[in-house]
Amino acid sequence: MRDTFLIALCAFLGAATAGVLGAGVLRLVRRRSLAVHLAVVAAVAVTAMLAGTLVVARAMFLSEHDLKVVTLVVAMAAVVSLATALLLGRWVVARSRDLALAARSFGDGGAFTSPDGPATAELAALSRELEATSARLTASRERERALESSRRELVAWISHDLRTPLAGLRAMSEALEDGVAADPDRYLKQIRTEVERLNDMVGDLFELSRIHAGALALTPTRISLYDLVGDALAGADPLAREHGVRLVGDGVAAVPVEVDGKEMSRVLGNLLVNAIRRTPSDGTVAIAAERVPEGVLLSVTDGCGGIPEEDLPRVFDTGWRGTDARTPPAGAGLGLAIVRGIVEAHQGRASVRNIPGGCRFEVTLPTAEG
Repeated sequence: MRDTFLIALCAFLGAATAGVLGAGVLRLVRRRSLAVHLAVVAAVAVTAMLAGTLVVARAMFLSEHDLKVVTLVVAMAAVVSLATALLLGRWVVARSRDLALAARSFGDGGAFTSPDGPATAELAALSRELEATSARLTASRERERALESSRRELVAWISHDLRTPLAGLRAMSEALEDGVAADPDRYLKQIRTEVERLNDMVGDLFELSRIHAGALALTPTRISLYDLVGDALAGADPLAREHGVRLVGDGVAAVPVEVDGKEMSRVLGNLLVNAIRRTPSDGTVAIAAERVPEGVLLSVTDGCGGIPEEDLPRVFDTGWRGTDARTPPAGAGLGLAIVRGIVEAHQGRASVRNIPGGCRFEVTLPTAEG
């Protein structure tokens, strides 16, 4: 037993010496290729075995012939090990180089495509992560391009909408100043109307900027949907009467929700105003609320005749107003963008779909707990 322990100790000391030297070499070549590291590791393994064998052989007083045989066997093992390590290193390096080239094209704005051929588990996992990142970046670029396009449209449409009322205000103010206004009271009333419309437009822009900046501070309170919808209908009734549109709000359940009453009133107000303006005279705008598995579903149905299918995905985009909406009463195309921003801030979802004779805007909100 004692002899076995001494042999093991001698072998360990010889191998440890080779291991320490190998660790030093690895530290010196730590910035070199992976192939060099694999070759060093293989050399250290063989050298450690050889050193341990030689120490034990000396301690056991082997014959010169036996020592040469052992040394030759270890040397052959070293050659095979080093060759295998170099081949493996070159293969891994080549695969890594292919992966780097693919990642470079991905970084230049293209899509990442994993190189063909087998790879180690780690390189394959890295390729999958790069593919997933590429897909996310592609989607992000598409969203950024769409957002930039909507911003350009918004600037163009707001410039158009501002130019008309400002020109009218200047003309009316000059007529009043020169004393040539045939009906000063009518001019003053019209000026007030235009100023209020411009004020509403500025308010919408401010609200939208808060939403995009993530600075929309909500104060949720427990409110009954019945009361919320009732207030929205009362606020929209004068506009509905002016346009000859009938408002219907019979199918509203008294379901409690945790929402910011002011902001959610703005959501319902924007949806009702949009529906009233798009519904022909003698038409009907209906609002309903019901429980659904996802929470609470608020819906506003109008008689606009429907939205082209290709335009449905853009309805809630900033500045979108449709192809026939360049008239001033249509606003700057901010109302529905504000609706989506406020609803999403409440952890809800806003959507739209066509129905026979019109379209249906839907807002899904989580129900109040307890």
